[in-house]
Amino acid sequence: MTSKGAEKLKNDTIGVDVSKDHLDAYHLNNGESRRFANDRSGHRAFVKWLAQTPVDRVVFEPTGPYHRAFERALGKAGVPFAKVNPRQARRFAEAVGTLAKTDRMDAAMLARMGALLELQTRPPQTQTMLELKELHLARQALVKDHAAAKNRRNALTALLLKRQNAQRLEQIERQMAAIEAAILAKNTPTPISPDGSQSSSAFQASRP
Repeated sequence: MTSKGAEKLKNDTIGVDVSKDHLDAYHLNNGESRRFANDRSGHRAFVKWLAQTPVDRVVFEPTGPYHRAFERALGKAGVPFAKVNPRQARRFAEAVGTLAKTDRMDAAMLARMGALLELQTRPPQTQTMLELKELHLARQALVKDHAAAKNRRNALTALLLKRQNAQRLEQIERQMAAIEAAILAKNTPTPISPDGSQSSSAFQASRP
């Protein structure tokens, strides 16, 4: 086997282009391309396909809400993966001359990028950590809504609008309190186990 072939096998990678409805995957070692639905059944099918020929990493770009369930499925299955910043992926594509935009070519480019750069994989996040991230993002959105509602309060003159705005402020505060309680509950340290391990807090909630 040539040194180039050995390196290819050593850094076997699958690139995945993630869209709203589909996962376009490219297996670097054998050049196989597959398309899966971007839903639970598609994620299970992807993991099953991957189990036939385990790889060093799965590489994909974060795509807002569309990649999150896929990432959770990879973490649950213990699949090593690397998320690539879209800007970095574009620079790599420019460097290797593969700027043609198709889902399959993007997947192949990501696979090649993962292998050539030997992208480091991240440990799968637990379901608790994923839920904490969601709660944290929801709380940030509510903080912005709360500030906007307070600013509107000072500008409103109509009694109906003032009353509705006050109700909205109360609603936001109740929602924030519920989210903060959920965050604190998930951050509560677990009892020390027989092996001496103990969980640690990931976030600290604070009111604006």
